[in-house]
Amino acid sequence: MKHFTQTLHFWQSRPLTHTPGGFRLPAFPHFSLSAFQRFSLVILGLSILPAFSPSLRAARIKDLTLVEGGRDNQLVGYGLVVGLAGDGDSTSISVLRSVANALQRFGLVVPYDQIKVKNAASVMVTADIGAFLRPGARIDLVVASLGDAKSLQGGVLLQTPLLGADGRVYAVAQGPVAIGGFLGGTGGPGGSTVQKNHPTVGTISNGAIVEREIPTTFVGPQGLHLLLRDPDFTSAARMAKAINAVYPGTSDAQDPATVAVRLPAEFKGHEVDYVSAVGAIEMAPDSVARIVINERTGTIVATSTVRISQVAISHGSLTITVTSSQGVSQPGAFSSGTTTVVQGTNTAVDEVKGGFKVVDELPSIERLAAAMNALGVSTREMTAIFQTLKRSGALQAELIIN
Repeated sequence: MKHFTQTLHFWQSRPLTHTPGGFRLPAFPHFSLSAFQRFSLVILGLSILPAFSPSLRAARIKDLTLVEGGRDNQLVGYGLVVGLAGDGDSTSISVLRSVANALQRFGLVVPYDQIKVKNAASVMVTADIGAFLRPGARIDLVVASLGDAKSLQGGVLLQTPLLGADGRVYAVAQGPVAIGGFLGGTGGPGGSTVQKNHPTVGTISNGAIVEREIPTTFVGPQGLHLLLRDPDFTSAARMAKAINAVYPGTSDAQDPATVAVRLPAEFKGHEVDYVSAVGAIEMAPDSVARIVINERTGTIVATSTVRISQVAISHGSLTITVTSSQGVSQPGAFSSGTTTVVQGTNTAVDEVKGGFKVVDELPSIERLAAAMNALGVSTREMTAIFQTLKRSGALQAELIIN
């Protein structure tokens, strides 16, 4: 403690010195500190650090909103994947006509009823084209089999136009398909197969080239509108307040999903700079009290605002097991009887003693989780408890079960 007091006096007596590179701290005095004293200084520094750090719940506005007018658009197209080594579509009319049309583009006229191909598959190609993309930019693709192809492994998508909702071509797709899996052993001994992932759906990274720009306008005469990804009255009000703290009188929350932002005079002609500056402002969004349960995977996710009123919980389980068994009845010696198979049934009942626990009003999700764990219940049993708590009115949160 003596060395720490000397250190504080040293910092108070030595002012900061200014250099061309900025302010420079004075050299630290050389004290002989024990391991315990060094550990104490580290703990003191860690305890002081949170007082100077920003709120951990704060997030940038650009991560919470979308700029109205800067939305994505969906594209779709019909194409042909070739090179499937016998895993393509069977002799369906759609794939045969597609192959015939593809050959006709290169000057080969072949009737579709004379074509037999197993190396090609008809597919649907989908993509999302982002805002502000100019011709020449590339976007990712998702390719899905339309017929009865077994796998798209090793296939190549032929040139495919991608259409928007208005029927116009906005991009052209082509390239090798990656499925992230495989299908092997088809037609082997006993008909056994080995499949990994889903082999009839694949992706092509940067597989489409944008050919037409989608006009977008993000700043109008009245400014711009920020659209919250998760609409909420409190979050919208906090966002407008945070913007007004930096640019006074420029923002209003119109509804839970929209915050109107006006362009200050100093940013006229520099709209991109203003959108960038507003997006960098940090605020603490509000979260709705919600518990989401996925019964298929046993996953439970709850927000920190979940509350539960004082309630008593008793939980037990009853397991009934019924098994069938077979026995053999042998006839007695020197008798005229025959050996007979006898069917038997065994029934077992296992009832777990239920525990009755009083759960006080919980100010946080941590104590709620501790109460559930104290009952020693499984994830599936927690789902039943949450459902019962919701029906009883003791759970002040939205319960979503998928």
